[in-house]
Amino acid sequence: MIKYVFIVLYANDNGDGGTFALYSLISRYAKVSLIPNQQAEDAMVSNYGLDIVSAPMRRAQWMKKRLENSEVAKVAIFLLTILGTSMVISDGVLTPAISVLSAVSGLQQKAPQLKQGQIVLISVFILVVLFSVQRFGTDRVGYAFAPIILLWFLCIGGIGFYNLIRYDVGVLRAFYPKYIVDYFKRNGKDAWISLGGILLCFTGTEAMFADLGHFNVRAVQTSFSFVLFPAVSLAYIGQAAFLRKHPEHVLDTFYRSIPGPMFWPTFIIAVAAAIIASQAMISGAFSIIQQSQTLGCFPRVKVVHTSKLYEGQVYIPEVNFVLGLLCVIITLAFQTTTDIGHAYGICVTSVMIITTILMVIVMLLIWRVSIWLIIPFCLAYGFVEFVYLSAVLYKFTEGGYLPIVIATVMVVMMGVWHYVHVKKYWYELEHIVTNESMRQLIQTHGVKRIPGVGFLYTELVQGISPIFPHLIEKIPFVHSVLMFVSIKHLPIPHVEVSERFLFRNVESKTSRMFRCVARYGYSDKLEGAKEFAASLIEGLQSHIEEGHFITDMQIQETEAQTASTGDGDARPRKAGSSTVYVEEVLTAGETTVLTQPRLSSYSAHSSGRISEEQTRTIAEEKQFIQRELQKGVIYILGETEIKAGPDSSFVKKIVVNYMYSFLRKNFRQGEKAFAIPRQQVLKVGMVYEI
Repeated sequence: MIKYVFIVLYANDNGDGGTFALYSLISRYAKVSLIPNQQAEDAMVSNYGLDIVSAPMRRAQWMKKRLENSEVAKVAIFLLTILGTSMVISDGVLTPAISVLSAVSGLQQKAPQLKQGQIVLISVFILVVLFSVQRFGTDRVGYAFAPIILLWFLCIGGIGFYNLIRYDVGVLRAFYPKYIVDYFKRNGKDAWISLGGILLCFTGTEAMFADLGHFNVRAVQTSFSFVLFPAVSLAYIGQAAFLRKHPEHVLDTFYRSIPGPMFWPTFIIAVAAAIIASQAMISGAFSIIQQSQTLGCFPRVKVVHTSKLYEGQVYIPEVNFVLGLLCVIITLAFQTTTDIGHAYGICVTSVMIITTILMVIVMLLIWRVSIWLIIPFCLAYGFVEFVYLSAVLYKFTEGGYLPIVIATVMVVMMGVWHYVHVKKYWYELEHIVTNESMRQLIQTHGVKRIPGVGFLYTELVQGISPIFPHLIEKIPFVHSVLMFVSIKHLPIPHVEVSERFLFRNVESKTSRMFRCVARYGYSDKLEGAKEFAASLIEGLQSHIEEGHFITDMQIQETEAQTASTGDGDARPRKAGSSTVYVEEVLTAGETTVLTQPRLSSYSAHSSGRISEEQTRTIAEEKQFIQRELQKGVIYILGETEIKAGPDSSFVKKIVVNYMYSFLRKNFRQGEKAFAIPRQQVLKVGMVYEI
């Protein structure tokens, strides 16, 4: 409770929680991302919200440099993040199974003729229904969640208080710390093993942090402190008092300790609460996978936003099917909650340990807390969590292997995808097409312009992808208006629409070729092709208008920044109150325009009044773009086939040529991911040897 509710919750990333939120928070303060696509303009996004990591705090500066200069540290942080993510997804498989099965097992108290196999089948039926209704969205059933959960806590708290008074108030003496010492002295190894069962008493806090995006910190702290914690504590204290009089019922204490008239209401509420707990973990798994996908750590899947009112409520059909199938298989295979509990414990403790490690980095790098506070946090929680992990690992062969198998598959899949994703980005970066190369390319091949607007999608935020010269060499025709579009996901949950687009001219202002970086947070929804094109054209027209307001003074300022930073050098530059890393430096011939009112007013005021000729030119350019837009839009996608180079190692060839290729062929392709109409897609095939 102290660790998560009063410490970790404050390490949220603009309201989002979980291991990926911690990773994105760290990557904003230090250059730990494996993909070098950071730009100075990113720091102007209002949600970025950094403080400068500066010289007065030598420890933070030292930590920052160590992380940025160590590839091992970058890879280690990334692996910890995807391991924690994989464990939470495993949690999403195990929580429905153990919650529903344990709740339904109460039927045997009133119907002892029911066999365990029948209890399992009833549980499977509930699970199938639960996963079937996911497509309707959380908000459709969410209105019933709060009253049911409140009833659940009042119910178990009230029953616990009743049992405490009725059976043995003396169990309150167990709060005296001496008894835990006596317990370990008396039981030795068995006491250590029993920690694996005790662990289940405080699971859920790691899931609460992962689901933070649906609530604010104060709401969680209030409800946890004044409702959840007292109710759960009373429930366990009451069960302990019951067991003092009825130790033979240790295997089914909860339902045995319910007073007779309260059994059926409690049973119904218990099943409903189990379904809600399962729903929370399933929704959390969807959100985490969406975050992983947008940050290039997961293959493309279909993400459906189920609510128009609330952000973050998503449904992923493929993932829902796999989670549901695994959940049913586990329930049928294990039959009881005992072995599932062993597996569940490994998930929980693994995520807790990873959170502790990432929190130490946050404390050192971002919060800059005194080292005398960090050391006790690390030692206390690290020690306790490793002790609990060792206890549940003792039951590895009795179900504990399950989350490790699931997490291993997930880590391998995410690791392979991200590894090739990074290699592909570096390949394009090394074969970048500059403005000068563009001029030579167009002149050499006698490129002709054809009617319409072309959007060429690329992951590069610097320069032009090698896909373009490959296209020109085969077909020397381009559209009258050509836009090189990069979809870039910043390590923040949301980017305001007014701050979404960054434009640059390509080759020259008269070429009508542009580059656009469309920036999204990892929780933002990608629009459909039609809406995206409309927003892009609107932003382009603003860019054309702003381009005529660039003054000599602004160009000189850009040149001075270029000279001080150095071409292509990724050195830190401060923008606003943030420290970012410039991967691309603008030259005097290029312009950068954010579609923000504040920059528009700045440009207009700095350049004074514009002439009638400029006004006419702007109007003509806008009209030309509108005419070409009406003639049609074509979406050009690079269909790159990634191959390991001939000199690559055997392992690399297996990873790239087979594992990545398998993932790519069995997940969604680009036009489906961007919701582009098939009849408007032009694919350009090219082989990258990495």
